[in-house]
Amino acid sequence: MLDIECFTYLHRALESTIAPIVIFATNRGTCVIRGTGDIVSPHGIPLDLLDRLLIVRTLPYSRDEIIEILRIRAEVEGLKMNEESLSQLGDIGTSSTLRYAVQLMTPAYLLSKINGKELISGDDITEISSLFHDAKSSAKILAEHSDKYMK
Repeated sequence: MLDIECFTYLHRALESTIAPIVIFATNRGTCVIRGTGDIVSPHGIPLDLLDRLLIVRTLPYSRDEIIEILRIRAEVEGLKMNEESLSQLGDIGTSSTLRYAVQLMTPAYLLSKINGKELISGDDITEISSLFHDAKSSAKILAEHSDKYMK
């Protein structure tokens, strides 16, 4: 969300004797640089600054990586989960986001606790995922029913 003035300041700072290390993270494609109105550039970053950057390519997590992250998170939080529930959360993380899958873990734990179980099962994950929406599906629902909301 940086504009041309911010980029100018950062460019000047990078040329100083005590130049900072600056890390940008973006998912923007080729787009207009904010504050210019008509200058299009990759990632919305001015070309003179872009030439000075080292671009690191990142890839989305695989399903197995998501399951391993969820397994570690469950262990850290002291949640007991069976393989079926981890597998379901891995599928959810693959189809939506890892953040959403992680956010479902606590409500699933609470549901299993209410039902008198110590282990989070696949049924708990199914029930909890039917109660909550991820950001994309929530935005889609809002867009589909926009005429029913205040403006």
